[in-house]
Order: sequence, then C-alpha cells, then structure tokens
Amino acid sequence: MSQIAGEPGTQDFVEVRLPAAGAYLSVLRTATAGLAARLDFTLDEIEDLRIAVDEACAILLQQALPGSVLSCVFRLVGDSLWVTVSAPTTEGRAPERDTFAWTVLSALAGEVDSAVADDRTVSISLHKKRGAGPGAS
Repeated sequence: MSQIAGEPGTQDFVEVRLPAAGAYLSVLRTATAGLAARLDFTLDEIEDLRIAVDEACAILLQQALPGSVLSCVFRLVGDSLWVTVSAPTTEGRAPERDTFAWTVLSALAGEVDSAVADDRTVSISLHKKRGAGPGAS
C-alpha cells in the first residue's frame, strides 16, 4: 500500500538546483508554495515560507561564488516542511544571527539554522510546521 505525502511516517524529497542569481529565485518561490500547499499549509503559512526561502537565498547570494549553483532541498515530513538552501561561497562565512534578516527568517519559518562545510559551502535550513506560524497558539 502506498502512502500519500503528509501522512505520518512518510517523507518526500525534492531538490531544485539553479544558477546562483537572483533572477532564478521565482522558481524556488513557486516550488515552495506548491510543496507547502501539498501539506495543506494555510495561505498565510505558504506566503511566510515563500518569503523565508527568498530571504535565505538573498543572504546566500551575497557571498555566492560567481557562476555557482544554488541548491534547495525540500523534505516533506508529516505536517512539516524542511527546506535547506546552500551555495558555494567565497568566504565560507555563516550568516550572522543578530541581523534583521535572521530575525525575519526565524519569525517566518519557525526553526532556522545554518552551517558551513569544509569546502566553504554555506547552507541555511528552515523548518516550518503546519499550524505553527506566527499567531498560532
């Protein structure tokens, strides 16, 4: 018996790779909205997540290697969407957590984290659970 995405115990995985340039971010916004809708997120939760993914990408693009590839991995787990955006960077510097951009990410996505790999690839991970957005009790 097959399971449907969003049912307990299931996990769907989608990866989008595109040039690390702002002109391509609309593709990720659309993918984010479609996957969040698949998990029955509210319209407000979908919009919050779209903005969060866009903001995470903007942070990474500031230090992305010219001509590199931005990778975005979506994992649908139960009623949660995990999004990890990563790009090879010139400096290999994790985003500062005391900035307005990081505050926006945290408010919109719920859980936010970052990591730097040995090859200076920086990643930002977002975890949004359905019903756990701003204003949820």
